[in-house]
Amino acid sequence: MSETQLGRSTVLLLALACGVAVSNIYFPQPLTPLIAADLRVPLDTAAFAVTATQFGYAGGIFLLVPLGDRLPHRRLLVSLLTVATVSLLAAAIAPSLPTLVIASALVGLTTVAAPIIGSMAAGLTAGNRIGAVSGTLLSGSIGGILLGRVAAGRLGERLGWRAPYLAAAVLTLLVAAALARVVPMTTPRTRQRYTAILAEPLPLLRNEPALRRSCLYQACVFAGFSAVWTSLPQLLTGPTYGLTTNAVSAFGLISAATMICTPLAGRLVDRGGPDPVNLICLIGTIASAPVLAAGVLGGPTGLIAITIGILLLDITMQSGMTANLTRIYAIRPDSRLNTAYMTCAFIGSSTGSWLGALLCNKFGWPAVSTLVALTAAIALTRHLTPQRNRVNQP
Repeated sequence: MSETQLGRSTVLLLALACGVAVSNIYFPQPLTPLIAADLRVPLDTAAFAVTATQFGYAGGIFLLVPLGDRLPHRRLLVSLLTVATVSLLAAAIAPSLPTLVIASALVGLTTVAAPIIGSMAAGLTAGNRIGAVSGTLLSGSIGGILLGRVAAGRLGERLGWRAPYLAAAVLTLLVAAALARVVPMTTPRTRQRYTAILAEPLPLLRNEPALRRSCLYQACVFAGFSAVWTSLPQLLTGPTYGLTTNAVSAFGLISAATMICTPLAGRLVDRGGPDPVNLICLIGTIASAPVLAAGVLGGPTGLIAITIGILLLDITMQSGMTANLTRIYAIRPDSRLNTAYMTCAFIGSSTGSWLGALLCNKFGWPAVSTLVALTAAIALTRHLTPQRNRVNQP
């Protein structure tokens, strides 16, 4: 398949689809105080709705994304987004937290359009442009995270926490309809049985050193990233700041700068390879931790620290992800490779989300910042450790 099969307008529409799909994972984050109050559960318990979505997403990546190599992309994407729409509607009418957690897990399970689109686009793009296209798609995902958090906070504050779920259902259905018209006809890469496809990610992790590195880097950084965003409403709506949910959601606007940085990171990766970009991003993630920790000071000083820390963390996480994706697509633009990578990434994200809520509740915000530094330090240590076969790795 050639690069001409994806025009610029199609890439932009695919980026929009990535944004809507990814927003379904993140828009519940600022809603946890509202969910806790309405369903009469503790704040850290209400955070299970966010964690369930992320664990569901990790499951969807493992179970459903490999079908991108087995089924035509158009049919697969439309089917998954339609089921995600139904799951969002179920979450919107959930009468209790257990029901909401189950519906949230189903939302995460089926809203896996972004990694499928990423592999498809890489297969339709010339090798020297994969970084730039990946950066554009990732920029769309960031936009979804950004607008999802902000819109959810505003809608939730005015109309209740159920309104954002209803709005997300409508948007997801509209995207499914658009993709039914514009996604190119693609030929499946394999005719293997589904069970055989599911079994491939583990051997790929064992046999592909470049894939293992990308998985480790993203899982570690994503853990700290999710810990911060899951715990942030608890800090900002608590006694230190006493902000409203609407004000908390405004912090999502910080991610706007990342939408500019990821395409730039993609072009840098195309020119110099992923390793230098990873190095800078890992150091930047560690540097964000002490800045975030100063948020415990409260007042204007604390808010400025949180803003700068989140900005640095967002830029380094997303730019590092662009480098990681380009590294694995250089092996081949394969959904099974992407499955291994994204499964590891969102296991890290889900674990970080759970740990963040737990640490913030028991030890306070500085413990969350410490987690950011520790997880990134693990990845940086691996990055700086010489390996015998390092020369042969992309």
